[in-house]
Amino acid sequence: MSTINDTRELGPESGRNSSLRTSMAAVRVRFSWFGVRKSLSPEQKSRAADSFGAEGKFLSAGKRLFDTTHPAFKAVTTVRSRVVSYWKGVSLPYPEPGIRLIRQDAIEAFDKQMIEFRAELQESVEKLERQYGELRRSARARLGDLYCEADYPATLGSQFGIEHEFVSVEPPEYLQQLNPTLYEAECRRMQARFEEAAEMAEQAFTEELSKLVDHLAERLAGNDDGRPKIFRDSAVENLGTFFSRFRDLSIGSNQELEDLVARAEHVVRGIEPQQLRKDSTMRERVASQLSAVQAKLDGMLVERPRRNILRRHR
Repeated sequence: MSTINDTRELGPESGRNSSLRTSMAAVRVRFSWFGVRKSLSPEQKSRAADSFGAEGKFLSAGKRLFDTTHPAFKAVTTVRSRVVSYWKGVSLPYPEPGIRLIRQDAIEAFDKQMIEFRAELQESVEKLERQYGELRRSARARLGDLYCEADYPATLGSQFGIEHEFVSVEPPEYLQQLNPTLYEAECRRMQARFEEAAEMAEQAFTEELSKLVDHLAERLAGNDDGRPKIFRDSAVENLGTFFSRFRDLSIGSNQELEDLVARAEHVVRGIEPQQLRKDSTMRERVASQLSAVQAKLDGMLVERPRRNILRRHR
């Protein structure tokens, strides 16, 4: 059997491999971010170590340049969190840091959204800039002798940024003319990466569904002091969000997973959180059916690592 780590044995592309290559685009997202933590200088560490009777070289210590709980700073970090959440929500993993795969027909929408995020970040940084003097004065008071003017840039405008680019993960065509053997090796390597990407996508979907189903089933089946456990509306709503995203991004590479997603969706289809709170019979039925789905998912999660280990040793 072909393996994702031994490209010499890779033959024709699998269906899931081909589906990813023909329907997806690779996009890289980068952040440039002002580091609010800084290590102490050797002299400062030595002084700190003296208070404990220790040697400075055996001490690891740092300082926070300003209050990261300040609303203006939190607004900036919130934009970054939203970017990461959005990027991961519309894409599949790829075995190269900083790169994920999005549907080709979603490129325009993704590009537009990222431009909007950059505008939001710029606005948030401008507001942070207006509080920068206050933050530095507060840091000076809190850090005492550890405060160092050189740690702080004159302005923050260029310290935060978001970039995205659509990158090619295919072997360059010119390599085919220059070195056919190397080109074929690169083709096999690329094929192996897409095969791994497909496995990573299946694993991510399986783990996410397992967590969502397990959480809701546990809240529905359990009780506290004889009373049904309390659960948030999001316990049900998050499943609906997952089903929608799975339909958008699934490459149909794992029929067992497809069936379990359809089964879980059928269990909660048309059910509102308030119905589960009021109708104990419905609550028990949904809990029982979700537990059966969870058992199947648990089996998939246990078996998958073993299959991967076997593949890598063949």
